[in-house]
Amino acid sequence: MALRPADLAGYVVRDLDADLARWFPGEDPVSLDDPTLPVEPFLTLLPEPDAAALAAFDQRVRSGSMPQFADIYDWSYGFDFAANDCSVHNADTVFSLAADGSSNLYVVLPDGQVGLWFHEEEVIEDDTRFDNLDVFVWHLVRYQAVLQGALDLAEVEQDFRSLGQGGALHPELGLLHSLT
Repeated sequence: MALRPADLAGYVVRDLDADLARWFPGEDPVSLDDPTLPVEPFLTLLPEPDAAALAAFDQRVRSGSMPQFADIYDWSYGFDFAANDCSVHNADTVFSLAADGSSNLYVVLPDGQVGLWFHEEEVIEDDTRFDNLDVFVWHLVRYQAVLQGALDLAEVEQDFRSLGQGGALHPELGLLHSLT
């Protein structure tokens, strides 16, 4: 049976820790040396399931219990766009999660979607989005596990396709494209 986005509801709260322990044992934890924007004001903008996922993700990042499996640093997590003379031309407010390795940032939007903010155009591309944080983090964990050789691409490729997320399937910028 094909995996659907609804099947991943609650992933960050329920299943993330087990996947991180399975594929990233011994990784150094995320360390935020410089202050980043607090997540609490942004949580009030999100639908409840997305707020719960982001609160759980934030707690892991800030407590040092999240392994550094992605580009989550003080310059990419809770990035203050205004203080850094950056804009997001097509969104009023966002909360940044991680970098993509090319100076672009994955950001959560108030509707719960996760999109890729392009630093050159200062926009979030519509065709690089994920339905929500649970779906995004599920993809990102597996993407990083494949990159590090802890997981075989053949084990996740069909799931990436069946979930139908632009951020995974975009022909030039998607996670799957980067793995093939």
